[in-house]
Amino acid sequence: METLLGFDYGTVRIGVAVGQTITGTATPLETLRALQQRPDWDGIGRLIEVWQPDALVVGLPCDLDGSDTEISDRARRFARQLNGRYQLPVHMMDERLTSMEARSRQAPNSNDYLQRDAIAAQLILETWLSEH
Repeated sequence: METLLGFDYGTVRIGVAVGQTITGTATPLETLRALQQRPDWDGIGRLIEVWQPDALVVGLPCDLDGSDTEISDRARRFARQLNGRYQLPVHMMDERLTSMEARSRQAPNSNDYLQRDAIAAQLILETWLSEH
């Protein structure tokens, strides 16, 4: 059984979820606020220390046609930084439509962006788990 952390990367917020290979499921954890468009490395480090993941999964923002978006390169850079800082395998996962699906899983009329980003991270991680 492996434990993984999933990330819905953004320049303002980063949603985080945890999942296990044995169940193939994930749970939203929290959303970290970026500091001047930089990841909250202290918060990420705390989550890695608590959950002791075997690998990390980062959502790759793509347009509907599969092409890169303006933030795709930043997400890739974030993934490389995670690998460099924590020496853990980092996998990229297409995150198309996860924000829309996360919104549909929220309570009606909810504008809780923090919850939505963590749910999006859950969806990214569950998609990766189902494909691997």
